[in-house]
Amino acid sequence: MLYPEPAWQPGIHRTAVIGDGVVWQEPVAIGPYAVLGRGVRLGKNVRIGAAAVLGDGVELGDDVQLLPQVVCYSGTIVGNRVILHAGVRLGSDGFGYVPGKNGEMPRKIPRWVAVSSGTTWRSGPTRRSIAAAWTTRWSAREPRSTTRADRAQLSHRCALPHRRSGGDRGSTHVEDDVFLAGQAGLADHVTIGRGARVTVQGGVIGDIAPGATVSGYPARTHREFLRAQGALYRLAHIVDDLEALVRRTDESQP
Repeated sequence: MLYPEPAWQPGIHRTAVIGDGVVWQEPVAIGPYAVLGRGVRLGKNVRIGAAAVLGDGVELGDDVQLLPQVVCYSGTIVGNRVILHAGVRLGSDGFGYVPGKNGEMPRKIPRWVAVSSGTTWRSGPTRRSIAAAWTTRWSAREPRSTTRADRAQLSHRCALPHRRSGGDRGSTHVEDDVFLAGQAGLADHVTIGRGARVTVQGGVIGDIAPGATVSGYPARTHREFLRAQGALYRLAHIVDDLEALVRRTDESQP
């Protein structure tokens, strides 16, 4: 009741560019100066904002909304009930290189990405899809339950379920109801258990148990982190006392 869905009108704007073989299920709305490449497939109730660009072979599921200036590189697949905010880029190259042989330059491994504004997700070298794991459920009673903060980044082959918030590195698995605070970082091949919390700037280099709260780098239980920080803050006083003891010892010697 407090956040009603805005009304929208189906239709194709006269300035939109539609490539050969584009198909869709009514109703859809394609905004001004949007560009759809060859073979694009759109599901039902798809809304494409102004100046959005869909490369050849892009597929969008049902109830997808693309805000203005979203770009989906060729071959990107987006599942049902997804909202991509303004400026999202899906499908850009990730950072993957193979060392060159006999002094040759490193070769780039083809990778594709896959989201709030300015967000980049990197997918693996053999897949370009944001499947049902990235489905946003939007209704008055059940608002969007999976979110990415502005300028957050996900690397390739990360598995994301519903209801998680917060950068993730390659092949990281994040279970349900996980909270990643600002600037939290996850190493490769780790699992974050259901309901776990990683506090601000936490650096995870190993698996986190379900329900655990971890802090610091490397991330450890929050209580252990606080004890370590407390000991660190006392270290200056301990050094002062030690230096005073050394001076007294030196002065007492003949």
